[in-house]
Amino acid sequence: MQFKKYLPLTLSALCLVASSLAAQAEETIKVGVVAAFSGPFADYGKQIEGGIKAYMHQYGDKVAGKKIEIIIKDTTGPAPDVAKRLAQELVIRDKVDFLAGFGLTPEALAVAPIAEQAKKPMIIMNAATSIITTKSNYIARFSMTLPQVSGPMATWAIKNNIKKVVTLVADYGPGIDAETAFKTNFVGGGGSITESIRVPLRNPEFAPYIQRIKDAKPEAVFIFVPAGEQGVAFMKGYRERGLAEAGIKVIATGDLTDDHVLPAMGDATLGVITTFHYSAAHNSPENKAFLKNFAEANPGTGRANFMAVAAYDGMAAIYEVSKKLNGKIDGDKVMAILKGLKMMSPRGPIMIDPATRDIIQTVYVRKVEKVGGELFNVEFDKFLDMKDTGK
Repeated sequence: MQFKKYLPLTLSALCLVASSLAAQAEETIKVGVVAAFSGPFADYGKQIEGGIKAYMHQYGDKVAGKKIEIIIKDTTGPAPDVAKRLAQELVIRDKVDFLAGFGLTPEALAVAPIAEQAKKPMIIMNAATSIITTKSNYIARFSMTLPQVSGPMATWAIKNNIKKVVTLVADYGPGIDAETAFKTNFVGGGGSITESIRVPLRNPEFAPYIQRIKDAKPEAVFIFVPAGEQGVAFMKGYRERGLAEAGIKVIATGDLTDDHVLPAMGDATLGVITTFHYSAAHNSPENKAFLKNFAEANPGTGRANFMAVAAYDGMAAIYEVSKKLNGKIDGDKVMAILKGLKMMSPRGPIMIDPATRDIIQTVYVRKVEKVGGELFNVEFDKFLDMKDTGK
C-alpha cells in the first residue's frame, strides 16, 4: 500500500528531474576534447587544455546565453582506436556540439569519419598532416600543416646560401609531409639533399642518426621531430657529437625549439633557425594578453606553446559561431560560418581557407636568442598569407 501511495510522487519527481536535465542540456554548449593527457605525448593534451582554459579565463564560460561545458577525454596516445571510441561516446552519450583537440594525426584521422557521419564540427588544435581536412567536410584546422611551415624553411635556406642538406624527420604523416615540402622547395631552388633519414615516432635513439649526419658533412641538417622531449634529445646529441664544431647548422620547423621546452634545452639551441607560425616572443597586444591569461589560468605549467595558441583560437572560433547562431548549434551552419572566418590571433592575422578549411597564416623565420637571460625564438623575417601546400 505504501508503494502505491508514493508512486505518483516518485513519477512526478522523475519527470521534474528529466525536464530539468533537458532544460540544462538546452542551456549548454558541449565541447568534447580528445587528446593525449597521459603517456608519451601528455604535454600535447595539457597545452591544448591550457589554451582552452586561457580563452575561457579571458572571455568567460558563457556565450549566446549558454554555458560552455568542456568534456576532456584522454587517449593516452598515439592510440587511434581509443580516440575513435572516445569520440563515439562523446557524440552518442554526451551529445556534444563540437569535437575538438586532436594533438596527433593518427587520432584525428580515426575520428574524421565520426564527425562526418554525425555532422559534428571537428576543431583541429594541433594535428598537422595535410590530408586531415580532406577526410570530413566537418573539419576545420586552427593549428598549421607541416608543408605550410617546411616549404618556407627551404626557401630561406636557399636564399641564404645553404645548398647541401641532410633531412631527419619522424617517420609518420607530419614528418613525411615536412620532408616532402622541404625537398620540393629546396631541390627546386637548386639545393641538394645528400641523405634523408626517418626515425621512429616513439622514443627514437638519435645517436646513430646524428653520427650519420656528421659523416655526410652537409652544410645543414633539416629537422622535424614532434615537439617536446625529442627536440631536447636531438639537441643534446648534436652538442655532444660536435656537429656545431663541424660547421653543420640546424634548420628546422619550430617543433624542434618548442617554446614549452626551450628553456630546458640550454645554450646548444642558440642560433638555431626555424620557420613556424607562433613564438612566445611574438610582439603584439593579442599575444601579451594571451600569455597573461594562460599564466593566470594555468599556474605552474610553464610557458605556453603553439598548441595552446591553436586551442585558444579554436575556442575563439567556437564562441564566434555560437554567437552568430544564437547558441543553436547546427553542423552545416557552423561549417558555413567557419569557411572564410578571419580572426586576429596571438600569432597574427589568421583565416580559414573556404576551399580547404585549413588555416591561412603568417609563417615567421626565427632564431633562438637570449632575451632577458631566457631563451626565445626571436622572429626576424616572415612569409605572409601562407596556405597549406601539401594536398
